[in-house]
Order: sequence, then structure tokens, then C-alpha cells
Amino acid sequence: MTETTAWFRLVIAGLAVWRATHLLAAEDGPWDLIVRIRLKLGTSIWGHLMDCFHCLSLWISIPFALFVADGVLSRVVAWLALSGAACLAERVSGEHLNKPPVFFEKATEFEKTTEFEKATEQSH
Repeated sequence: MTETTAWFRLVIAGLAVWRATHLLAAEDGPWDLIVRIRLKLGTSIWGHLMDCFHCLSLWISIPFALFVADGVLSRVVAWLALSGAACLAERVSGEHLNKPPVFFEKATEFEKTTEFEKATEQSH
């Protein structure tokens, strides 16, 4: 395999890993097929895997690493590189920026009372 072919395979495989992972982790899929699968899997280990882009990209990148590299060590490095490339592509896509961060804090004693509820109802 020439150096140009190797780079081409790496780039194409990286894009393919991102696309497949994004489809499974973040999209409904054609005819809502993926969302129905995700609902059936529920809160099982497989359901949680479908919800985590980074985790899923590790599994999706395995067959692509076999396509990109020869030899055990090269395939392990390609596997991690392809997963990393997919994670970088996900960050660059900016979709995660649309989701507000979740922030929890412990309620104060006043917030646990009905006085707080009355005060917040009046302000709305």
C-alpha cells in the first residue's frame, strides 16, 4: 500500500466512523429505525452504549481499523486514531454546543419550604 493510499484510507475511514457513530448515537435514522432500536434497548448496557458517542466510536472503529492498517500493533493504533478522529469531528460539528450544561446544586433550607414556592410563583 502506498503512502497516499494509506492516508486516503485513514481519512475516509475516519469520516465513515464519525458518520456511523453519529447515526447510531444522535439521529433517529431512516423511518425512525434507529430511535426504535434505541427505545427497545432501553437502559440495558447496549442502550447506554448507544447514548455515548465516545464509547460507541470505540466499537464502530474496530472494523475500519482492519481496513486501514496491517499488523496487530498498527491496527490497534489505527483503532484508537479512528475513534479519536470521530470524537474530534463530533466536537467540531458543534452539536454538543446546542445542549445547555446540566448543573445541580443542593437546595438550601429556605428552598425546601413552602415560603420559597410561594415566592417563586409570585415572580412568574
